[in-house]
Amino acid sequence: MRTMLPALLALAVGLAGCVERQFIVKTNPAGAIVYDNNLPVGASPADKQFEFYGIHTFTIVKDGFQTMQVNQPIPRPWYQYFPFDFVAENMVPFTIRDVRVFEYNLVPEMLIPPERLLEQATPVRQRGQLLGPLTTTEPLPQPTPTPVPVVPPP
Repeated sequence: MRTMLPALLALAVGLAGCVERQFIVKTNPAGAIVYDNNLPVGASPADKQFEFYGIHTFTIVKDGFQTMQVNQPIPRPWYQYFPFDFVAENMVPFTIRDVRVFEYNLVPEMLIPPERLLEQATPVRQRGQLLGPLTTTEPLPQPTPTPVPVVPPP
């Protein structure tokens, strides 16, 4: 019986399961740069292996389109809850693949023509000129210098 124990242990280790988690971010139009929690993933369609479920913050950037920031929840599947998670991670004799696909439509950037911008800014400038110069009766506070301790050489 003792001689079979190492063989059974080696067999159990060889049959150990594994869960591979991956997400794929697709954008319309393709080619946007995707960041996951401020770390670059790549150009869409971008894919990345991940270890933990929960909320991932995707930032999607493409020239000519508004930058999109999405708090994307990635919920656990049923086999990742106790006690099934131990079995799925350690005892299933094959690899479980959990692939999530997220698709986002980018919104074109709204460019305001300079003439319209000046139109909108003129009334604001006129209201500011009606206020007159800023005057105060109190002097502005002066910063006090912080003394630096002098340490004598040893």
